[in-house]
Formats: sequence, C-alpha cells, structure tokens
Amino acid sequence: MTAGDTMISIKGLTKDFGPLRAVDNISFDVKKGEVLGFLGPNGAGKSTTMKMVTGYLPITAGHASVCGLDVEIHPIETKSKIGYLPEGAPLYGDMTATGFLNFIAEIRGFSGDQKIKHVNHAIEKLQLETVMNRPIDTLSKGFKRRVGFAQAILHDPEVLILDEPTDGLDPNQKHQVRELIKEMSAEKAIIISTHILEEVEAVCTRAVIIAEGKIVFDGTPTELRAQSPNDHIDEVFRKLTLAS
Repeated sequence: MTAGDTMISIKGLTKDFGPLRAVDNISFDVKKGEVLGFLGPNGAGKSTTMKMVTGYLPITAGHASVCGLDVEIHPIETKSKIGYLPEGAPLYGDMTATGFLNFIAEIRGFSGDQKIKHVNHAIEKLQLETVMNRPIDTLSKGFKRRVGFAQAILHDPEVLILDEPTDGLDPNQKHQVRELIKEMSAEKAIIISTHILEEVEAVCTRAVIIAEGKIVFDGTPTELRAQSPNDHIDEVFRKLTLAS
C-alpha cells in the first residue's frame, strides 16, 4: 500500500455489554502515514474500540477492516497485519524478556536467522539490552511496557494499535518511545490511545476524542488547540468530554 491509503476503516462500530452501550456507532478511517491520537476520559470506550478492531472483542454492530480485510470475516489475516500493545501489556512473568520475545517470534512464524533478526531488532528499538535475561516479573513497570511494545513491533506490522504506550515510563523513556513512533509512522498507520494531551501534540498528526462511546472531535491537534481562546488544549478536552 502506498502513502495515504486507508489502512484502518471503522464504520458504525458499536459495542453493548448487556444494557450498557460502551461504544456508540462510531466511524473513522486511518491512512498510511497517519498517527491518530485516540483520546477520552476513563470509561469513554477507547480500549473497547481497540479490542474490537484487533479482534479481541466481538462487534455488536458495524464493521472494522484492516488493510482491506474485515476483522470478523478474516480474523487470522487481520491479526497478522496488526501490532497490538494492550492496556497493561499482559506478559508471561516467569519468562525472561528474551524467552518471551523468542516465543512471540515463533508464534508469528519466524525461525532460524529470521527469528534472531526480528527479536534483535525489537530489542534494539526499545533499548532492552540490559534486562533481556531477567524474568519479566522482576522488571519495573516501564521496562515491562517496553517489552510489551517490543512484541508489538517484532513482526514489522503495517498497522500499530497502542493502548497507553508510554504508561509507566520515565521522561527519557517517554521521549525515546515517542521518537520511535514518529520514526515508524511514515510506513504504517498508527492509533495511540492515551489520556495524555502532551502525547498527542508530541507525536500525533490527528486527534479523535471519544466520550460516553461517541466521537466528539475529529481533527488535527492544531484544530483542537484552536478551539480554546487561551490556546490551552486541556481546556478544549474538558469542554468536549463534559459536554457529552
């Protein structure tokens, strides 16, 4: 796919948990080269949306496609196109970081020199060299998050879906991860779920704000900031999410 092609397409996506409507008929596309900041207060429906797009939750209504493939009709093929960092990044705590990434590489179909190449590339990109032989359970929250990010990029996917990618990172680590996202963005479509407005301005080309399961804003970070007479993006965020 060339730059500007639609890589993620969400049409009328809806999710009900019994009587609760967590995501309410939302639609947006993400093109190659875009970094979409997906914002909203806790409970707004961000993680639920991402779990539907990645195939980890069934869709109540609407459709989601990745690289032209419907996620419900082609679940295995779409998962091969996606690198997913879920909230909390569940990992096998008794494994070493090396063992875990080797395990993920094998699941992704790599073996021999290709497995070594992909694992080493992910280790280098997330600067994990100093912790590779330590059990994951013994790592700090920041390093656990980086191991989770490493597994998401290991197979060089066309689409990245990252739920709070800098959660638990110190300022230097946040800067490194944001630079990595910007470096990868030209060749991928990326969605970043976050509640950190600074993150949107630092790495995103576009922002979608969701509140109570509905989209309340879709535009560039500059357009978002322009809605505040004081040029404060956090004021706009509060106004949009409270208005819903």
